[in-house]
Amino acid sequence: MSKRSIPNFCYNPKMRKSWPRISASRLDGLPPLREVAAAHGLLAKKSLGQNFLFDLNLTRRIARAGAPLADATIVEIGPGPGGLTRALLAEGARKIIAFEHDTRCLPALAEIQSHYPGRLDVIEADALEIDFAGLIGSESPARVCANLPYRIATALVARWLEVEPWPPWFDRLVLMFQREVALRIVASPAERAAYGRLAVLSNWRCETRILFDISAAAFTPPPKVRSSLVELVPRPAPLACDTKLLSEVARAAFGQRRKMLRQSLKSLVGGDAVGLLAHAGIDPAQRAEEIGVEGFAALARALGDLR
Repeated sequence: MSKRSIPNFCYNPKMRKSWPRISASRLDGLPPLREVAAAHGLLAKKSLGQNFLFDLNLTRRIARAGAPLADATIVEIGPGPGGLTRALLAEGARKIIAFEHDTRCLPALAEIQSHYPGRLDVIEADALEIDFAGLIGSESPARVCANLPYRIATALVARWLEVEPWPPWFDRLVLMFQREVALRIVASPAERAAYGRLAVLSNWRCETRILFDISAAAFTPPPKVRSSLVELVPRPAPLACDTKLLSEVARAAFGQRRKMLRQSLKSLVGGDAVGLLAHAGIDPAQRAEEIGVEGFAALARALGDLR
């Protein structure tokens, strides 16, 4: 495991008795989140990939990871009953645009809107169907800080990484993932088991790192695995290549990751994978997990030339 992918902190609620605690009333004057969820009959739905965070001390730590908050429009996906939303506002977020697909959560979020007039917009929508660049583009700079619903997390971040033009509509992504997905985002060829298409896209276009881990016990209901908070900072000038071709090459290569590239890339160029690899200056006997981001960018450029 490379040093950059090892977090220096894991939040475990069993340790929290020894930490300074901040009550909900001291934070923002609103009721505790568990009371809010109970009052509105909010139970996390597995079908929506929901796992609620009720500990406002933890959500404040996540919010602070997205700081400074006053200089950006904060985009939140799947706020649920509003734990992270409240923390972001309490930590000084100037403006939040929150996208919530679950209509059951809207009344709870409306209460936060009333408490922080003019600072929170709530949009009922499926995040996978939103044109964020078109909707948020004028709200520059924008920053995403979210405990993503795990059901859509990978698809959503991949879509953001493939957006055009680049640099994108966001200046930073601070996102919660299942630990396994977090490792796949920050991986390099040195972490072969985790390294794949998602890592290539992520590290081609962004600087990535895991900020800290969170125990499953911190969530309601607890997921089966730990979670990790990941930061992705867009590179102003990624290695030159076509986004779609890079994604296509990586998908083909890792789709048959146990095979040599001369075999796994045949479908891209009518069977002449050896010619493609020679054009990119890559050994045809190598496998996908041995090729760094630079190599995949070279393959994307070569594919564009040959086509």
